[in-house]
Parts: sequence; structure tokens; C-alpha cells
Amino acid sequence: MIHILGRANSTNVWKPLWVLEELGLPYERSDAGMEHGVVDTPEYRALNPNGRIPSLRHDGIELWESNSICRYLCLLAGGDAKGLYPAAPAARASVDRWLDWQLSTLSPAERDLFWGMVRTPAEKRDMKAVAAAVTNSARCWAILEDRLKDGRLYIEGDTLTLADIILGCFARRWFGEEVRVPGMPEFPRLAAWFARIGERPGFRRFVAPKLF
Repeated sequence: MIHILGRANSTNVWKPLWVLEELGLPYERSDAGMEHGVVDTPEYRALNPNGRIPSLRHDGIELWESNSICRYLCLLAGGDAKGLYPAAPAARASVDRWLDWQLSTLSPAERDLFWGMVRTPAEKRDMKAVAAAVTNSARCWAILEDRLKDGRLYIEGDTLTLADIILGCFARRWFGEEVRVPGMPEFPRLAAWFARIGERPGFRRFVAPKLF
């Protein structure tokens, strides 16, 4: 049995849960992180020395880093994982670069927006940092807005891939009413894409609930 460790309201835990839903693979999940604790126990640190979530156990394998877990799940499913992780080298590399971009560029740009508006009490918010994060995030989302200009339905064409799932989890933070502040730019093509992936059962189940 695939075992995911991590609280269900974590953006990084949404990723593998949504992938599992798309693939139809059986799994179990146990809470870890923030109010649930667990991550600082010796047992968990032996599994994941970073003390972060999610982590995965499966058939003697222990794995951490959410994007790596998602790749593993797709490889476990075999073939091109129902289109999520194409087998052709160029197509797979094109998907992979968006997963790397999320880690290297998008996440650092938008971190202060999410943490400032969702995880920080209103009276303690640093609105200068929030405004800077809006600007930095918008530069990132403008790249995807341009990517969608040729009428493609998804980031890599006409089928859903890991790129849509991983970036869709972060788009939930950008489009969520919990983080909306004055001056956030509109991205109509990105919004249409977000509405499209928002119809997926995995999105509805794991990503759509209120941010907190």
C-alpha cells in the first residue's frame, strides 16, 4: 500500500494526492506537520531528515520531496501514466522543467503572499512584503499566460500532465479569495485554464477547500 504522510491542507501534499486520484492508485494517508506534530519525532526524521511533508512509504521505498513523489507515482503506474508523465524524452523534459520552475522560481516569488495573507493574523501582516510578492508572482504567472496564448487547453497541449497538477496547486493560492489584495493583475487565459483544471475530481477533493 502507498502511504503518504502529511496533513491534507498542505499545498505540497495536495500534489501527490491529486496524482493518486488521477491514476486511481490505492493509498492511505496519515496526518503530519503543523498542528499534528510527528515531523520532529526521531521516527519521522529517520524517514525524512528535513522534517517536512509530504513523505512516502511504499514497498520498502522511502521518499521525500513532493515533485519527486509525484514522478515516482507516475512511473509506478507505468507507460505515460494516463498522459500525466509522457514517455517521449522531449515531452517528459518539457513537463519536468515546469516542476523545476515551480521550485526554483514560482515558490520563492509567491511565498510571502501566501504566508502573509493566509498564515499570518491580519494585525501582524507585512503588507509591503505581500505587495512585493504580488509583483513577483505576477511576473511568473505572466509566463504561463503567454504559454497559453496559442489556445492550448493545458500547459503542455491538449491533455493534463504533471505540469498542470503541480502548478495548479499554486494557482489555487493565487486565485483563492483568501489571498486577493488590491492591484492583483488579471490573467484571462490563466483563469480559463484554472477553471478547467478545477473541474478535475482530484482538484475538487484536495485543492478546492478553503486555505488555512
